[in-house]
Amino acid sequence: MKTLSNQITPGMIISLDDQIYRVESSVKFTVAKGVPFIKTKLKNLITGETIEKNFKVDQEVQEVKLAEKRLEYLYLDGNQHLFLDIDNLEQVMVAKEIISEKVNFLKEGVIVQALFYGDKIYSLELPQFLELMVVKTEDLEPGATMFASNKIAVIETGARIEVPMFIESGDIVKVDTTTKEYVQRV
Repeated sequence: MKTLSNQITPGMIISLDDQIYRVESSVKFTVAKGVPFIKTKLKNLITGETIEKNFKVDQEVQEVKLAEKRLEYLYLDGNQHLFLDIDNLEQVMVAKEIISEKVNFLKEGVIVQALFYGDKIYSLELPQFLELMVVKTEDLEPGATMFASNKIAVIETGARIEVPMFIESGDIVKVDTTTKEYVQRV
């Protein structure tokens, strides 16, 4: 869908040079003796890289609508992750690059929100909170600047998080996936 550059707003998804970007910010600049322009910050939905791009006023921009689907994580298959589309029960392969650091909180059965453009997936969002089992705990290294009442726990997905001293192997802990922090023991 074509739109004009002066209608670009934060949160909008646009296609530029065969890449999909989310608009992070958009400001119109008018210079005294120059041509006004729209300055934007765009976040690439695949790489996560943020770029700045200027558009002429009233320049055509390709706005895209992404489809949102719920996927259930199944397992790692080679260098891709296998998910199940909950609505149509089809299997969906997702490249490691799309998942990036979110892999630290993926386990079988986790439901994620995925954004698609056509058949291509552009991003995954984990639930904000997950309950995960502590596999082992480690004392902090001497001289560490963390609170003395905390230690490192390795959870079932392989991620390492800081937890209170009373947490032991086998405990189930609630983790905030956005901050990668311990919330509580379950």
